[in-house]
Amino acid sequence: MHRLQDIESAFARRGGEQYAGEPVTQLEHALQTAALAEADGADDELVTACLLHDLGHLLRDLGATPTLRGLDDRHQYAALPLLQGLFGERVLGGIRLHVDAKRYLCATRPGYVAALSPDSQRSLALQGGVYSAAQAAGFIAQTGAESAVRLRLWDDAAKVAGAATPPLSHFLARARRCALS
Repeated sequence: MHRLQDIESAFARRGGEQYAGEPVTQLEHALQTAALAEADGADDELVTACLLHDLGHLLRDLGATPTLRGLDDRHQYAALPLLQGLFGERVLGGIRLHVDAKRYLCATRPGYVAALSPDSQRSLALQGGVYSAAQAAGFIAQTGAESAVRLRLWDDAAKVAGAATPPLSHFLARARRCALS
């Protein structure tokens, strides 16, 4: 389980950094996303995906707000090498698909694009933009897509300055429970 220590170390090193364009840190955003999932009754795997969905931001240093420089950091893939073999597809798929879930929601929910933060709107353009109807249908038909959409909605709501959450250790205990042996 040394990779769980690597995750904890990544949050210790860079979790205090500002979450691009938002009033929370990287750690606060991760904890809030996981706490929202937990409050909604999500299982250990989905809560863990929520905690780790943006871990890729902590593993690669592209500076503050890469979208302002026209960079898509492809963070949804950056953490997968660390997490493969530690977690199963439900955790990995939620992380991998959460960006595409944003593109899906933009295509299927009226007003969703307008409600995105400025940084999230910039990243949307860099990530391929709003899905067409055919792309949206293809996305939601994938295994794990519905869970990724739930993750994305908690992700969007997890940007509240000063929100109370359980500590990282609470969510890492949940991650241990769903880790592969």
